[in-house]
Amino acid sequence: MPIFMFIALPILLVLLTNALTLRAAALIGWLAGVGYFTLALSWIVQPFLVDAAKDGWMAPFALVLMAGGLALFWAAAFATSAFVSPKGHALAYCLSGFWILFEYARSTIFTGFPWALIGYGWIETPIAQNAAWAGPHGLSLITLFAGVSLAISLPRSLLISGLLVGVMWGFGLWRMPESAAPRDDNFIVRLVQPNADQSLKWDQDWVAKFYQRQLDYSAAKTAIQPDVVIWPETSVPFILSGSQDAMGEIAASARPARAILGIRELLGDPGQEKLFNSLALLDENGTVTARYDKHHLVPFGEYIPFAAWLSRFNIGSLTAENLFGFSAGGGPRLMQDQGIPPFLPLICYEAIFPNAMQAPEGRAEWLLQVTNDAWFGKLTGPYQHLAQARMRAIEQGLPLARSANTGISAMIDPYGRITHKIDLGVAGFIDAPLAKPLPPTFYSRFGDIPALLAALVLIGYAVAARRIHKPLTTTDD
Repeated sequence: MPIFMFIALPILLVLLTNALTLRAAALIGWLAGVGYFTLALSWIVQPFLVDAAKDGWMAPFALVLMAGGLALFWAAAFATSAFVSPKGHALAYCLSGFWILFEYARSTIFTGFPWALIGYGWIETPIAQNAAWAGPHGLSLITLFAGVSLAISLPRSLLISGLLVGVMWGFGLWRMPESAAPRDDNFIVRLVQPNADQSLKWDQDWVAKFYQRQLDYSAAKTAIQPDVVIWPETSVPFILSGSQDAMGEIAASARPARAILGIRELLGDPGQEKLFNSLALLDENGTVTARYDKHHLVPFGEYIPFAAWLSRFNIGSLTAENLFGFSAGGGPRLMQDQGIPPFLPLICYEAIFPNAMQAPEGRAEWLLQVTNDAWFGKLTGPYQHLAQARMRAIEQGLPLARSANTGISAMIDPYGRITHKIDLGVAGFIDAPLAKPLPPTFYSRFGDIPALLAALVLIGYAVAARRIHKPLTTTDD
């Protein structure tokens, strides 16, 4: 992916430089965004194909509307850049800065959707290690600046861009040891992957098979027994409350290890119950010692915005339960218990939010993501989701354990490297040692503030350095 960025970005700057109107500038950004997000979000049609006869007709509309909507942020960045600095090398600075500001807006407003940030393209290279300092938006800013600069004074810009990439690559190589340091307590995590296809996950003929498969994997004896056994998101077909017998059975299968599982919970007075997507930590007898409720829900997947108004339309099947879906939990929290190092739980979609990795109770020693990526299909979606989880490990300097329903389950070290995994579409389990956490990273302390300030500095420089040009108009005169 990086090679394509360094081809596309200078072309986009040339097109923007030659745009005659603000409308044309916005159109260039919007079309670029539509192409980018159509490719990046092609997996979004998969949830509609689980029940294709009922929901399949909506799949192309979902992709078109999603890509077109997200592309509006790019259109705004291009139009604003053209208005502030219509010509010259200052436009490269301006575009890089505004692009990041609008990408940050995309990541935060309306609950945010920071999927497919440009900086993620470096995840398979040492450059990804710079996210420990700059975070995903800072990494995206450097990438954009290095890319668009290639369109200006090619020999000099090649030198500048090459120097930026070379320094980041060198830093990444310097930062990564051959392997992450092990914990002193040699804590072992077992990740369970039942490989339950979404079309079969709640089928009455299959639920017992998937449940038993997870029990068998939990009880499997190996040379080094685990300290904790982790089941994926909504891994069982029942509600947490009132399922003490099942909890006891799960705990017994994992014993002497502790069990952690994704499960639904229903709370509240009769007629006013609220459904939660939860994570439960069990003791050796199956008693819940800690529970976390997912707080960052997926719009139109786990809840429907404006549900009361939309209740007149037959689109309830798009939510996990019904039109009103899940309720949101109280926010990030640290989970821990005797013998379990404190960890930050992340349920599925929550792992894509880099600015939500801090709990009020303090710093975690590891991150735990449970997910059901069966919704994402078998092409790009699960791999993109895994890449973003790996970036969270780098940013926070923490190992991340990932248990996925159909894949990809993995143990990720604090440098974002996969040390153990179960491939997509495979049933099984893995036992993996938990790495020792690194000291708090620069990004974990300051978040996106430095990247946003750097974007503003670039814009300020562009404004100060620009030459006098005829401003672009809003009409095609």
